[in-house]
Amino acid sequence: MKWHIARRVSLLITLLLAATGRTADRPVEGALGPHLGEPQLEIQQLFKSERFPNIVVTMEGTVLATWGTSSVRARRSEDGGQTWGRVITIAKPGFQGGGTTVDEGSGEILAFVEERHPPAPLAVYRSRDDGRSWQAESATVDPDSKGNRPSMHMNEHGITLRHGRHKGRLLRPSRYYAGRNERSKWPQHYTNAIYSDDGGKSWHTSDPFPANGTGEATVAELSDGRIYYNSRRHWAPEGESPLRRWTAWSDDGGASWQGLAFCPALPDGPQNSNYGCMGGLVRLPIAGRDILVYSNCDSAQGRDHGTVWGSFDGGRTWPVKRLVHAGRSAYSSLTAGRPGTPSQGSIYLHFEGGPQGGSAVARFNLSWLLGGEATGDGKIPGDLGR
Repeated sequence: MKWHIARRVSLLITLLLAATGRTADRPVEGALGPHLGEPQLEIQQLFKSERFPNIVVTMEGTVLATWGTSSVRARRSEDGGQTWGRVITIAKPGFQGGGTTVDEGSGEILAFVEERHPPAPLAVYRSRDDGRSWQAESATVDPDSKGNRPSMHMNEHGITLRHGRHKGRLLRPSRYYAGRNERSKWPQHYTNAIYSDDGGKSWHTSDPFPANGTGEATVAELSDGRIYYNSRRHWAPEGESPLRRWTAWSDDGGASWQGLAFCPALPDGPQNSNYGCMGGLVRLPIAGRDILVYSNCDSAQGRDHGTVWGSFDGGRTWPVKRLVHAGRSAYSSLTAGRPGTPSQGSIYLHFEGGPQGGSAVARFNLSWLLGGEATGDGKIPGDLGR
């Protein structure tokens, strides 16, 4: 009950800000308090059939979920994820490229659409009205330092950098397919990222992630401006572990990556296969704190047991995890609500599967995650009440 009252208050604040034209002034990071309180978890079915989830929260606080392989579609929630509007077509035909990105400077939203399973021609669609309508536009993407032009599919959402000398930069993970997605080519695949300093009109491609066989990555900016990179890996040289997530860091706004390591605490899909699975990642918008949430399967075999993990030190340790859905759960995407909007304090997981198939959105808060199972990898900070 308290959660719903808080949302009504946030909605009133949002309407007042909109009426005075002050939504652009809303802070992008806030206090810890709204993320605590009464534990909450709710799951709703969202799309039927097809695949490939992304989810973001717009500057207005609208939760925007994208999806699809025959066409790229979206659904919007203006009340923090309690109810969802009609299906909106972004591109038809079209193939979801992932990396949906909110430009926190302009409030505009970018969606990346490929003609088919890549490598394939890319189109960029922009929304200037909070995700209600979309227009195709031309955008240039430069090749990387090896001369390879990246593909978009099927990475986690993009971000706007908030700290340091690259503040305002748009950054989203991408990948190089080496011509096609087949076993013989996996040793040549690698992930990377694309970044834009002009609002998404032109994009530069980062140096390759320092491990081959990688694909479908995530990025998060920490409070000191460093970028944490977390990637799926479906191939590794003999003797290396391919069943855990692979990580690296950037100190230059996502242009290059250092410190390659695999994360023993985070599984990369079912543990009977080295093929991995797309996972979600988000840093909660809490000023001065580096609380990350990660999602993936937590299963011995098969894509099920969708689970979320929490880190409280920017991805160095992951001391807690909690099961979201024991049934079918495959690709997933995570985002967090914005201060001063109806989405404030909520975490949103858009995943393939759920009680009815297709896709579902789980809405939960940090308090719910804190009530999960200890992993033995680090400790939850004492000021979080656990």
